[in-house]
Amino acid sequence: MRILTCSAVAACIALTAPQIAQAQDLGSNFKRDKNVSVRQRPRPDYEATGQKAGGFTVYPRVTVDLEHNDNIYAVATGKTDDNIWRVKPELAVRSDWSRHALGFFAGGNVIRYADKGSEDTEEYTVSANGRLDVARGSNISASTQYQRLTEPRTAITAGTVAGATPKPVQYDLVTSSLVGVKEFNRLRVTGRLDDKDFNYKDQGAAFNQNTRDRNEFSYGAKAEYAVSPDTAVYLSAVGNKKDYDLSGPTDRSSDGYVVGVGANFDVSELVRGDLQVGYMKQSYDLAAFKKIDGFNAVGRLEWFPTQLTTVGFNGSRTIEESVAPGSPGFVSNNIGASIDHELLRNVLVSASYTHGKDNYEQIDRDDKRDNFSATATYLLNRRVGLFLTYNYLKQDSSGAAKAASFKDNKLIASVALQF
Repeated sequence: MRILTCSAVAACIALTAPQIAQAQDLGSNFKRDKNVSVRQRPRPDYEATGQKAGGFTVYPRVTVDLEHNDNIYAVATGKTDDNIWRVKPELAVRSDWSRHALGFFAGGNVIRYADKGSEDTEEYTVSANGRLDVARGSNISASTQYQRLTEPRTAITAGTVAGATPKPVQYDLVTSSLVGVKEFNRLRVTGRLDDKDFNYKDQGAAFNQNTRDRNEFSYGAKAEYAVSPDTAVYLSAVGNKKDYDLSGPTDRSSDGYVVGVGANFDVSELVRGDLQVGYMKQSYDLAAFKKIDGFNAVGRLEWFPTQLTTVGFNGSRTIEESVAPGSPGFVSNNIGASIDHELLRNVLVSASYTHGKDNYEQIDRDDKRDNFSATATYLLNRRVGLFLTYNYLKQDSSGAAKAASFKDNKLIASVALQF
């Protein structure tokens, strides 16, 4: 199960750095823009204008968070609270061309604890992406990104006992992708390649992270047929190969695939969504690890009761990597709901809830996680935005090989400046 970190609160609704523009698809049978969600709605008076630089626009931005966390080590008893500062400078560059596109991004995250300095850390990201418009309805896009990240103490992958390592685990993640799209009137075909390389940082022999270093390569294709201008059905197939650097009893190298059928739609002024069901399988190189297979599903729905309110629903059932001794992986089941409401053009409130259950293979362990988050956003002008977020996370782990069970409350105040 994956939980989004609350430190990204300032980017949840507004004042976000613009992403690379999508290829023009005027008249396409695959446009899904009949409805506009609260998060998507343009707010010209509160959007960054950026700085022109030839055929590009540069978008500088900095966000400052102050968080109070009542359980920084994610433990059941003997909780430790602290105040945490985060300073996140960012610089996004986007081309202004009528055809093709090119973009760059660089950002950092300096994290400082008021009392527990051993938890201090820094993160950063650099990336580039581009799109080549071959013809109407046909394009090729590519991206590459390098990140230095910190694993939250609350992460499922943080270990069998949260807070066991002397310092939070850091890792480097290099990702790249290549996507090709070709549209033939009512038929659209998409092919893609994705590569991820994980390199975890050790904290001495007692906290060796080398067993987690790996490369994940995936390849897939998707064929969509437009039943009507607002509804399409599709077939999807994605394969993957995961290679761990170290062999031995902890080697979780594997091959797998997911095949599915689905539909995406924007059929009225009330509902938009994308639903897929199928079959998933992961086979492991090590004979001691049995295959994991079964029903796969992923979907999202958006309901628009009014133009000022968007309600979302999402769910998934996937196979994820495990760090628990003796288990090759786990099946992650997740459901969630969210609501965004626009009180005024520059005042928004949102809330979300997710429930997840993770069933570990070959060991006696099940995890349940409940996460609730609520955010208030006040956009003063096109340069300044204020945010206030509350987040609650509860994990219950059971079984002979259980991990930590804990509750965690966070209150985050943020200010975002952009130009």
